Amino acid sequence: MMTKIPYKTYLTEEEIPKQWYNLRADMKEQHDPMLHPGTLQPLSAEDLYPIFCEELARQEMDSTTRYIDIPEGVLDYYKTFRPSPLIRAYNLEKALGTPAKIYFKFEGNNTSGSHKLNAAAAMAYYAKEQGLKSLTTETGAGQWGTALSMACSFFGLDLTVFMVKVSFNQKPFRKAVMETYGANIIPSPSDTTEIGRAILAKNPNTGGSLGCAISEAIELSMKDDSCRYALGSVLNQVLLHQSIIGLESKIAMDKLGEYPDIIIGCAGGGSNLGGLIAPYMQDKITGKADPRIIAVEPASCPSLTRGKYAYDFCDTGKITPLAKMYTLGSGFMPSPNHAGGLRYHGMSPILSKLYHDGYMEAISVDQSTVFEAAVLFAQKEQILPAPESAHAIYGAIQEALKCKETGEEKTILFGLTGTGYFDMQAYMQYHDKTMTDQVPTDEDLEVGFCSLPNLD
Repeated sequence: MMTKIPYKTYLTEEEIPKQWYNLRADMKEQHDPMLHPGTLQPLSAEDLYPIFCEELARQEMDSTTRYIDIPEGVLDYYKTFRPSPLIRAYNLEKALGTPAKIYFKFEGNNTSGSHKLNAAAAMAYYAKEQGLKSLTTETGAGQWGTALSMACSFFGLDLTVFMVKVSFNQKPFRKAVMETYGANIIPSPSDTTEIGRAILAKNPNTGGSLGCAISEAIELSMKDDSCRYALGSVLNQVLLHQSIIGLESKIAMDKLGEYPDIIIGCAGGGSNLGGLIAPYMQDKITGKADPRIIAVEPASCPSLTRGKYAYDFCDTGKITPLAKMYTLGSGFMPSPNHAGGLRYHGMSPILSKLYHDGYMEAISVDQSTVFEAAVLFAQKEQILPAPESAHAIYGAIQEALKCKETGEEKTILFGLTGTGYFDMQAYMQYHDKTMTDQVPTDEDLEVGFCSLPNLD
């Protein structure tokens, strides 16, 4: 008689990966280089030193080093919340009546409630090692800001967080948690920066965007030689640090004798998706296996499914380097829905290139449908998911239902990136049937596309 696969599979501390995996080292073609915003010439690592820690700038530009050692200081910090569990969703499978096997990697078992602490730990560590005194950052839903406030507190750094104004108003308890860890929180756009004041002058009632908050955070950091900026998604360095998710997932599934046919992640800027799929994408690129990889993004901010593959600024104020990515335009202002962490106008250059070259798929879904999936998952698996995570849940459910129709016993892996305890207003609106689905029209998207730089 076969032994039943356990609900939860944990690695030991000794099994936590000691190196991050750099997916770029195995890509057949690299994404186009980032461009200097002034000269429009390809960037060097040295060009990024005024913005990022020097080691992070080097990691950002590294396309050849396959594995990068995780510093002992970061590993020690990881051990306070890692390894995270790989969970078999038996109850969800039963509710769906599917022959599919559904697994999820749960990254919400830390105070930040999300995967963001994986990258925050590295960024705070390298800043401290460089002798810096403080960091600035942006946050959408508040998960990244919370994670970085925790890491900065641990490593002894000051932190200023520009929080997208709509999320600042929706999630006051996120602000309270960040302040508990010593961070200074400013709603964005604000009157504390030149860029913020310019945005408010143009649109006084804006709810803000991640692009606005990034501009403000960088402007502030550039005024202090002992301060640098830290970004929680999109960048190559972030996907590198988040590869710990996929590496742990693969070790755990190997222990169970399993390999996913389908891998699904929610997609905003690309941090959790890139981290989860990294070792499986390596297998796909090198021909060892051929899993389907699916990105699920909000219909309100559909960069992959409706965006353009073009060079664009990474911020609304147009002071950051330009990246070749799927984008809605740095001037795009997303609707104030509850998928706060997925409201970025562009997608990771790495993931954009892989999507453009056909290595992965993408779908978009409206938020009412997402919350329907979230509620079913919460009731069956007894974990309240973040709205961002619920996009991946929706994708997994759809693939499991296809297996029900065909009778195929496929293995599905998705990323449960975090918990939804700070998202109760959204859940209340879903239950009260006051939730609305705001999907941009082609005309709405054209406004953002008009902000794309003309590089001819």
